[in-house]
Amino acid sequence: MAAPEIPVARGRQMTVMLGAAALAVPGLVLRLGGIDAPHVAAAVCFGLAVISAAFMLAWAGEAVQLDISAGLALALLALVAVLPEYAVDFVFTWKAGQSPAAHHQYGPLALANMTGGNQLLIGVGWSMVVLLALRRAAMLRRRTADAAAHELDPATARALARIDAGVTGDKVHLERSHSVEIAFLGLATAYGLTLPFRHTLSLFDAAVLVAIFGGYIVRIASAPAEAPHLVGPAALIGSLSVARRRFVTVALFIVAAGIIVLCAEHFATALVDTGKEYGISEFLLVKWLAPLASEAPELLVAGLFAWRLNANSALGALVSSKVNQWTLLVGTLPIVYAISSGAWHGLPLDSLQREELFVTAAQSAFALATLASRSMSRREAQWILGLFVVQFVLQGALHGDLEQHTRIAVGIAYLVGAVALIARDRRSLPTLLRDGLATSYAELSAPSDDAPVNA
Repeated sequence: MAAPEIPVARGRQMTVMLGAAALAVPGLVLRLGGIDAPHVAAAVCFGLAVISAAFMLAWAGEAVQLDISAGLALALLALVAVLPEYAVDFVFTWKAGQSPAAHHQYGPLALANMTGGNQLLIGVGWSMVVLLALRRAAMLRRRTADAAAHELDPATARALARIDAGVTGDKVHLERSHSVEIAFLGLATAYGLTLPFRHTLSLFDAAVLVAIFGGYIVRIASAPAEAPHLVGPAALIGSLSVARRRFVTVALFIVAAGIIVLCAEHFATALVDTGKEYGISEFLLVKWLAPLASEAPELLVAGLFAWRLNANSALGALVSSKVNQWTLLVGTLPIVYAISSGAWHGLPLDSLQREELFVTAAQSAFALATLASRSMSRREAQWILGLFVVQFVLQGALHGDLEQHTRIAVGIAYLVGAVALIARDRRSLPTLLRDGLATSYAELSAPSDDAPVNA
């Protein structure tokens, strides 16, 4: 696909790219130089390196949309954006499988990064996209009401032109083609709700979840190609000639992968050592800080798209990321554990891990239920964000049985909300599932008579 004409501030974007690359330098110096640093300093340096790699992967993943189908590019973008998260989870899972003593230490952390990343993606990412897009649209509409169209500055006029069927009233809408992501996330979530009742994340679970992801990839691979809307450094890469663009894209993938291989394990170890040294819960450090580092670039890009009123692409990419994390990431953990331990019984789950899986699956069900109508309202986004904040604050403040009861209560609240929303939108579900699993992309991309109209 030819690169679209994109206005690019080349100097500024080069500065951003060099700045992101510079983040990796302290971690690489520590790693390649064999330097022993205090645990906190090591965690910061290696964490910055992971963030640097995540930015590179995000830019390369966006730019590669110019060379492959839109649906496949969206899935690839979702996959590469969370590769640092995969690396950290794989480190703990591999260590947990080395011996019974190692499992006692690292087993509880094997799923921590995954559950934290999933909860962060929905609790912050999905709600942020909706609230930002609605806020931006409201600001531009007020500006329009205060001035005649010819008095608007060019930038505002262009932004107003982008307010289309994607943002109406107090809702953000997804195009019909995103029924595919929603439907497959529905399959993964339905299966995920059974996991908290297990004592082992088995190889059978791995087969089911990886099969769902495989079906998703096959389905979206047939999506038609279209010119992507690139911003920031990705736009600079997209403006290059085909040969240079592909060279830079491949180079970014390779460099980012190298940084992850060199630094991810040391980042994970430094987090654990920091928790031990300062008496901070290792579980909470791994659950929140590690995914925050790996998810930051993806959330930043999604926020920029939402602010530019391209909320359909922003929310669609985050939904695709959730499909990836809830299928391939969860599904590969028992495989890694089986290889490490040399046993076939799968990854053992303790009570804390089962509770975390319950909250993660319940949150997924609630968020998914808000999208049964292929839209999310301001109130629904606020509920998602609010429940996440309550869970985050209380989990850090409470301990023991009280923390456990709070975690379960939040999960139940998510499920009650999901049931209420599904009952409200039950008439939309058959069409949504049919569109997501069977309807051709040609039909999904066709103009719809029931498309939302601007409020």
